[in-house]
Amino acid sequence: MQDVQGKVAVVTGAASGIGRAMIDRFAAAGMRVVLADVEAEALAKAEAEVASTGAETLAVVTDVSDRASVDDLAAVVFDRFGAANVLCNNAGVSGGGGPIWETTERDWSWVMGVNLMGVVHGIQAFVPAMVASGQPGHVVNTSSVLGLATGGGSIYGVTKHAVTRLSEGLWYDLQAAGAPIGVSALCPGMIATQIISSHRNRPGDLQNAPTAAGEEMQQRMQMMQQLFAAEGMPPEEVAEMVFDGIVEDRFYVLTHPDPIKETVRARFDAILDGTQPPAPREDGNFMSMGRRR
Repeated sequence: MQDVQGKVAVVTGAASGIGRAMIDRFAAAGMRVVLADVEAEALAKAEAEVASTGAETLAVVTDVSDRASVDDLAAVVFDRFGAANVLCNNAGVSGGGGPIWETTERDWSWVMGVNLMGVVHGIQAFVPAMVASGQPGHVVNTSSVLGLATGGGSIYGVTKHAVTRLSEGLWYDLQAAGAPIGVSALCPGMIATQIISSHRNRPGDLQNAPTAAGEEMQQRMQMMQQLFAAEGMPPEEVAEMVFDGIVEDRFYVLTHPDPIKETVRARFDAILDGTQPPAPREDGNFMSMGRRR
């Protein structure tokens, strides 16, 4: 998809981080932009800032884990613009860290609901009309380096593997349908966003009862959030990669290709050789890929 002037881009998780950077890049390219996010106040602020540049904007408070909310988003978009040409299923949360056996059903419901089902809901709400239009388009699903590599059993990593496979399946389905719609799986490493503090948006009915272990985990997450902010890649650089991926019809968009490919190669070597999964990175954290040195 090379002609983006005047086209409509829909981005979830658009009030901050990678999503906001995508909105800014699309607006700079002359696209009409739709900002969707669960944080109403931050969303209104982001829309005002983008609109002040002269871009045509629309902001819709959206909970991607709720199919009805995403359907409402699609209805508003098609009513306002009559089309959606670029769809970025970007909203995501962290959470559910630690050993798998220590996670709770509420952890799974929250992280799976946003990270995986949020992408499913976006695809199902928007792609049928995109296909029916017969017009060129593109879908970007935000996965992660943890959607390609192996490592500890975090729920986050499980959801991101699912998003990568879902994106591959969507690409095959669109090819089979003869639709001129590309797909990209965005796989970031460490980016300077607020994702580690995404518990701020966790619904009350999915909160865990307070425990000492839970408080310790929150402290660790706060330290990681500080690390991401200080040493992560700027979201604007990621947005530029995404834009290039759309224009060039690139499927895998890797923010830090060398270390990501290294971990992917180690994982698949183990699969092909029938050995145990590769040893963890020395720093113990795949998300450290992309740290400023």
